[in-house]
Amino acid sequence: MDANCISYKDTGFFSQTVIDYVDDAPALRPFYGYRPDMDGFAQLLAAKKVVADRRVLVDVLTRQYNAITHIDGGLTKAPLERIKELLSADTYTVTTGHQLNIFAGPLYFIYKIVTAIKLTQQLKAQFPDKNFVPVYWMASEDHDFAEINYTNIGGKKVHWWYEASGATGRINPDSMRQALNQYKGVLGLENHALPLAQIVEKAYTGFDKLADATRYLVNALFGQYGLVVIDADDIAFKKQFAPIIEQDIIEQNSFKHISATNQELEKLGVNIQVNPREINFFYLLDGLRERLVFENDTYKVLNTEIAISEAELKAEIAEHPERFSPNVVMRPLYQECILPNIAYIGGGAEVVYWLELKANFEHYRVDFPILILRNSGLVIPKKTSAKIEQMELSPVDLFKSADLIKNDWVKKHSEHMLSLNEEWQQLQSVFEKIKQRAQKIDPTLAPSTEAVSSRLKHAIDNLEKKLVKAERSNYQTRLEQVEQIKAELFPKNSLQERAENFGLFYVKWGQQFIDELIEHFEPLDFKFTVLSE
Repeated sequence: MDANCISYKDTGFFSQTVIDYVDDAPALRPFYGYRPDMDGFAQLLAAKKVVADRRVLVDVLTRQYNAITHIDGGLTKAPLERIKELLSADTYTVTTGHQLNIFAGPLYFIYKIVTAIKLTQQLKAQFPDKNFVPVYWMASEDHDFAEINYTNIGGKKVHWWYEASGATGRINPDSMRQALNQYKGVLGLENHALPLAQIVEKAYTGFDKLADATRYLVNALFGQYGLVVIDADDIAFKKQFAPIIEQDIIEQNSFKHISATNQELEKLGVNIQVNPREINFFYLLDGLRERLVFENDTYKVLNTEIAISEAELKAEIAEHPERFSPNVVMRPLYQECILPNIAYIGGGAEVVYWLELKANFEHYRVDFPILILRNSGLVIPKKTSAKIEQMELSPVDLFKSADLIKNDWVKKHSEHMLSLNEEWQQLQSVFEKIKQRAQKIDPTLAPSTEAVSSRLKHAIDNLEKKLVKAERSNYQTRLEQVEQIKAELFPKNSLQERAENFGLFYVKWGQQFIDELIEHFEPLDFKFTVLSE
């Protein structure tokens, strides 16, 4: 594939806060730690204090990987080697996280992991005396099944029809047969369809937990690169986090610190992504994940009859910490407590909500990781590339509206002069003379002259639009390709990575698709990557 990179700003799909973070805007500096560059990593590595219990981490990860070795032990060799490295004080993790979307959900699920893998390779080259392990954190405790039970592939929506409750990682995927058959049907039979069909078949029929199925799928795609998949829904991990669970529920520290930070961010015009609650933990049982609230001196679990005193709460956290599940604002702190982590890779919205959290990290004396905006990409198949080349469109042009692309193309290729800019400049000169003459007669006439000039400018602009529109009709057949290109690359006017599944790209290129992404993505360049076949 050929790669071209453009600025995120030129795509029009990223918030101003994200652009400001990438551009190192001074106003945002108080809300994160070190800059996302090699100098920032050098500074963090020199100061990093790991609070994670490395032995517990290795033991739990080894046990979790044992759950998938019965299907294909060969797939787990590289991750198991990387897991062993985590015992060393010179080994650190680079983490990305996502929900357990079936069939890996939209393309950016894949892009997040590729960014983590590529960054660890670059960090190893920069700091050869240390080791860096890419980690995919499964959001296995998330309970929003409606966000993960479908994917879009080849213009078709594959849906897992099932009524689920509780943590999604604990759901048995045995009811996925209809969705599985539908997905495999879209893959077809050509090229690399069969290997991918076998992977998803094994993933969703070989395990009784969605978390294990997802680990197998992700490992089949990325295990050879040393990616380690972690499921934090584990009692051993929760025991480490128990002191913070108790303190935060009782003292409501996260609510205080994050609320105060959000007020400061709002003053800067930042669109707040998440708002903390007084208690930022759920109560978790099989089939149940409900908010914990404090009412009338009692801790209650919403939509249940469960109600306990503070003393009973402390006892339960000590005996059953696995029953307490962090929400979106406490999960990052949990992550940094159980991993020797130095970087978190997320999408634009994630980067913004992490900016809300630094004060809470400081309160609990946990190092804040370096925030990395994940790589974004647009994959252009050969057929579409040919159309783009024929239309002489640049990578930046692709992100413009269809109307703007058409207008620019017509102006560039028309035999007629469609721009009235030169004529308007001449008219401006005339009006400047009129304005000066009017001012000599009566200074109060200057605004009237300006008003006439503005109305004429508006009329000239409308006339130019009519000229372009008239000329567009002469190129209707050619311009229809613009609509086709936009529809193929931006489904429903959204970024391809937010809508399309990776499946058909894998069918076409196989594992080479992953290799190409790893080759061309540059995690610290902060550019949008356009890949053309």
